[in-house]
Amino acid sequence: MTPSDIIFANRLADAAGDAIRPFFRSDFAHEAKGDASPVTEADRAAEAAIRAIIDTEFPNDAIIGEEFGEKSGSSGRTWVLDPIDGTVSFMAGRPTFGTLIALLQDGWPVLGVIDQCISGERWVGVSGKGTTLNGLPVKTRICGELKDATLASTGPQYFDNHSAEHFMALAGKTSHKHMMWGGDCYNYALLASGHIDIVVESGLKLHDIAALVPIVEGAGGMMCDWKGEPLHAASQGDVIALGDPARLDDVLEALACGH
Repeated sequence: MTPSDIIFANRLADAAGDAIRPFFRSDFAHEAKGDASPVTEADRAAEAAIRAIIDTEFPNDAIIGEEFGEKSGSSGRTWVLDPIDGTVSFMAGRPTFGTLIALLQDGWPVLGVIDQCISGERWVGVSGKGTTLNGLPVKTRICGELKDATLASTGPQYFDNHSAEHFMALAGKTSHKHMMWGGDCYNYALLASGHIDIVVESGLKLHDIAALVPIVEGAGGMMCDWKGEPLHAASQGDVIALGDPARLDDVLEALACGH
């Protein structure tokens, strides 16, 4: 990966934002996909815009996108795209969705972008470098004890019965006054900026995860699965994000207490 890849990823985010903004809080077509999740004109327009640029400038790179699937490549590099992570929030007119753009090298995330095109906030993370928000460095915060942690997750409906029991075991160890539902990828951006301590989710797909890893880790946090293993292209989608890596053992222990 080179500095030009970072510039290129920012161009992709610009293109996605240009495609999305005209649809925000306006009339647009939408439908339910096979898994009952919604998809809108804006989702498809944004991903199409990104893919067109990648196809032109890096035709040998693979692409994995939420809306248009996979395109194979020969370079060992894969762009992973979620044009609107948080489509339900987008449809409700809430600016807590984001465009996720990741670059994987041999299956490992090395670059990630979370772009909130309405608020004009863009987090960029690069393996081995510090994470930035609109070009300025951001840092996660220290969390001295689990009981004081702010815990976030997108929604209880995304946990099955088994994973919900484990999540609630963790939630019981934190302050219920600091528990937050909703947010999608925006939670991870806020964690990277030091406003949230822990995000835990289950059943995520690669396009939900890949961009988040370099952003959280470049800000001083860590991401892993529910066993504490690093996240990569073959990870199963049970995700922990920690602002303070010192709390990992506490979180793993609490999750393991679910029955």
